[in-house]
Amino acid sequence: MKIVVCGASGQIGTAVSELLTSEGHTVVPASRTTGVDVLTGGGVAEALAGAHVLVDVLNSPSFDDEPVMEFFSTATRTLVEAARAAGIGHYIALTIVGDTRLPDSGYLRAKVAQETLIESSGVPYTIVRATQFHEFADMIVDSMTDGDVVRVPRARIQPIAAREVAAHVARAAVGSPAGVVEIGGPDMMSFADLARTVLARRGVHRDVVVDPDVTYFGAHVDDDSLVTGPGAVLGSVPFA
Repeated sequence: MKIVVCGASGQIGTAVSELLTSEGHTVVPASRTTGVDVLTGGGVAEALAGAHVLVDVLNSPSFDDEPVMEFFSTATRTLVEAARAAGIGHYIALTIVGDTRLPDSGYLRAKVAQETLIESSGVPYTIVRATQFHEFADMIVDSMTDGDVVRVPRARIQPIAAREVAAHVARAAVGSPAGVVEIGGPDMMSFADLARTVLARRGVHRDVVVDPDVTYFGAHVDDDSLVTGPGAVLGSVPFA
């Protein structure tokens, strides 16, 4: 089966491409480095010609409100129109658990816009909403660090290993369209426990303070904002 992977040069895209190739599928890596520009549309139709499946694991180069909305809106419109024209039978997109619950976040508003464009496209789809990756835990803790204090929200998080996200996206690509699905790590924990685990790994001592005013990607979060709901697929790799 011919499968186009948009965002193939990124962490998830690279892993998805490798998994699908190892299973004998014909994978077309689509990125600027291969002459495909989802913002201008250059090379998109050519990449999708004769393909059965489109995997969209693109990410914005900017997290600022206006640029990120512009990126996901433009890129998704380009891909949706090209997918319809090419007769793509299954569009898979990777988004984020909790995006519809956190409208204060410009990044998550952009992910909701992406989902809406796909859902209204008429192309059969699977939207894979994933919780935060293990691999971004250090970045999260650093963003909440002020000197010797880490200030975290009073909320839970459910980190999942990136390789498990890639494996699920790859399975979705060879399966039937499933609408919206959620995937998450095996364990839910407080942001405070996440921070303490990261600091312990580094051998660094800092005070971890729970502060309800601390935001996550610009949004106030609680125990239910960023974790999966009933029916979610859970990974097996613990965050430890």
